[in-house]
Amino acid sequence: MGYLALGIRCLIGAVFLASTVGKVGGRGAFGRFVSSVRDLRLVPARSAPPVALCVVAAESAVCLLLAAPGPDAVAVAGFAVAGALLTGFAAAIALSVRRGVRTPCRCFGASTRPLGLRHVVRNLALTAAAGTGAAAVLASGGARPDAPGGVVVTVAGGLLLGGLVVTLDDILDLFRPVGPAPGLARGR
Repeated sequence: MGYLALGIRCLIGAVFLASTVGKVGGRGAFGRFVSSVRDLRLVPARSAPPVALCVVAAESAVCLLLAAPGPDAVAVAGFAVAGALLTGFAAAIALSVRRGVRTPCRCFGASTRPLGLRHVVRNLALTAAAGTGAAAVLASGGARPDAPGGVVVTVAGGLLLGGLVVTLDDILDLFRPVGPAPGLARGR
């Protein structure tokens, strides 16, 4: 597997690991995720817990498949499952936003930011990355990166990009306009 495939493997793996941990780590995290699934109004309310459980299981499978050493087919399967999940997430979010649903994004745990177009775009960009990763694995013909320094830089770069994706909402919030400070006089 070439450097590109390794970097994307780290990127997608980090995103799905953070997503899985965010949904099941801590008190009440899974319950909040189930509520979010229910609030999307895409499945009957009684189906929200099993759907949420299936999402967490599939996200965990992506992590395991991308982290597992072995034949390239395992990594390609991980990228395929990731791509399918991300496409489904993008479609579900787009449909919910179109319906006017403003449920918080529970993609990575407890967040108060409502789902929106940026989440659709993020998931579609990650879908493209997963497809590129699968293609890179297949194109490498089983070749593995062999320069230790290159491997370290590639892994660090993939993990860094994954961290940026996970914290994207928080980063974008830093640039959101805020109202006037309390006590300041309005226009004269």
